[in-house]
Amino acid sequence: MKEVVISLGGSLIFQDSIDYNYIKQLKNLLLKYSKKFKFVIVVGGGKTARTYMDPLIKEKLSEKEVCLTGIRITRLNARFMHKFFGKNPGSNIPKELKEVKNILKKNNIVFCGSLRYKADNTSDGTAAEIASYLNTNFVNLTNVEGLYTKDPRKFKDAKFIPKISFKDFYKMADFVYKPGQHFVLDQSAARIILKNKIKTVIMNGKKLKNFENFLNNKGFIGTIIN
Repeated sequence: MKEVVISLGGSLIFQDSIDYNYIKQLKNLLLKYSKKFKFVIVVGGGKTARTYMDPLIKEKLSEKEVCLTGIRITRLNARFMHKFFGKNPGSNIPKELKEVKNILKKNNIVFCGSLRYKADNTSDGTAAEIASYLNTNFVNLTNVEGLYTKDPRKFKDAKFIPKISFKDFYKMADFVYKPGQHFVLDQSAARIILKNKIKTVIMNGKKLKNFENFLNNKGFIGTIIN
């Protein structure tokens, strides 16, 4: 059974409140395709993580302390999704790569947040690391259509990039790391993708029909990194 590693942006499930309708639709879709695929879903911290981390940054706590707070939020989000799915996901929220693999042997859906603390790492980096460990492709579900030359929410002249090489993507993502940063796919993930040549797809996670097209190997809107 084919494995798919998904980085699920925290902004998709929570902004000012939990997006119940969205996660209900996502649940139905993943359960439907869990007969064909094994899914590892790494849940990001999103707005919730940044809400907690920003005051700590202002108080000049160490990067590690700030990041550990973010990690705990991603794991809280993962635990929530785990409980919401209820029927089929793995029984634990893993903290190690081996745990992910072991739980996946018995379950077709596994949720996790960031794993152990690593400098300059995020939930995107965790997802890329798991994809490398499992030797499978990586899908980043975010809140834009894919990769653009600029942030499309701020710049009307931003141009969509349907396909990009590992090296060129890394160049775009190569900026100074900040805990809680927001980028379509960050540099920790970009390094792992480049090093291990992991085929990666970035797409709008709100458009679940588009994601379903991807799962069915049909045409879809998104950015392919390979």
